Amino acid sequence: MMHQRSEAFFQQACKKIPGGVNSPVRAFSSANETPLFVDHASGSHIYDVDGNDYLDYICSWGPMILGHAHPLLTNHMQEVIEKGISYGLCAPEELVLADLIVDAYPGIDMVRMVNSGTEATMSAIRVARGYTGKDKIIKFEGCYHGHSDCLLVSSGSGALTFGTPTSPGVPEDVVKNTLVCEYNHIDSVKACIKANPHEIACIIIEPIAGNMGLVNADKKFLQDLRKLCEEEKIILIFDEVISGFRIAYGGAAQYYGVTPDMACFGKIIGAGLPVGAYGGKKAIMDMVSPSGPVYQAGTLSGNPLAMHLGVRLLTYLKQHPQVYEELNQKGAYLKEGIQDILNEYNLPYQIHQCGSLLTLFFTDHTIKSYRDVKDIDQKAFVSYFQYLYDHGILIAPSPYECMFLSTAHTMEELDHTLSIIKEALKRL
Repeated sequence: MMHQRSEAFFQQACKKIPGGVNSPVRAFSSANETPLFVDHASGSHIYDVDGNDYLDYICSWGPMILGHAHPLLTNHMQEVIEKGISYGLCAPEELVLADLIVDAYPGIDMVRMVNSGTEATMSAIRVARGYTGKDKIIKFEGCYHGHSDCLLVSSGSGALTFGTPTSPGVPEDVVKNTLVCEYNHIDSVKACIKANPHEIACIIIEPIAGNMGLVNADKKFLQDLRKLCEEEKIILIFDEVISGFRIAYGGAAQYYGVTPDMACFGKIIGAGLPVGAYGGKKAIMDMVSPSGPVYQAGTLSGNPLAMHLGVRLLTYLKQHPQVYEELNQKGAYLKEGIQDILNEYNLPYQIHQCGSLLTLFFTDHTIKSYRDVKDIDQKAFVSYFQYLYDHGILIAPSPYECMFLSTAHTMEELDHTLSIIKEALKRL
């Protein structure tokens, strides 16, 4: 495929935008390519400015559960826009979306709308600290919770050491209260709590990690976390920015049967528009201003366009639970097909799948935590990505991301995808 116009746009972008992209995840440099510039999208397809047609397995990093430009979401949008695109004041659909989230998610009594997943996790941690009166927090290696300062902590930090910043501009003093434990390793958490008695305000975790590739938490691990938090009076926060309303209508909490004290959501609840939310038990959420003393604000929070699309999508998902059955079946079909190819060519790689999320790990190590992911074969991934990209299959340009499926992907398209994947893996 030719990408002259994308390359030209990228050269222009580099003059005005750092790195030529407005988010590093859009840079294709890790796959030795220039970023793709999109003209439009429809269903399971993305069309770039050069006229190339791609089967899209990025799905805007998660929210396009029904595919791109679904009529459910695009119909009547002109009428909504004509009513005003932003008020900075309250609107009824904020209440409708809040009701849908509270009704759907186990353990949530109240929810506050924000503008991104980063804002949601940052705010939830502040509220947890305010509620408990404690300063330290625990996160896990390989889990990404947005780019707020206290969460940009080195993945290599041990459970008993203070975190160190992974980005210039983050003072060490800011992350001194951020402790890092090993994912799926409860003993690391117990040791960390023991070394910091009565000082841990919250534990934040992706219960289905999607930012070191797809790595599921063990159910027993989450159950043990839940028990520890109850015993130590620590707030358990599920970051469901990727998994919420995609893995199940009630997110990972429903999927695992483990109820956190708080949960965070992102772009899925706005059907792809910039939005986020955090929620929790009433006693915790009553701490949030103006009800309580923990200040958090957002001029554009509850944007009417995002609320309108969020209400439409969540209502549809609530009324059509078969969507999740369909996505699970498609995910399992793709996984089985890829595994058959790996077996045929005796390749030691691993395909992970949970519902409509998949990651092919280019390693023979069992993947349970970030430490297992670090040794993947980057060269093999680049070769794999480039072959798919050149043949119209669009996946994330990083070995540490997921493939996202939508209801718009047909079985014929999955079979075509498998045929391209087979050729790509055959070359390895």
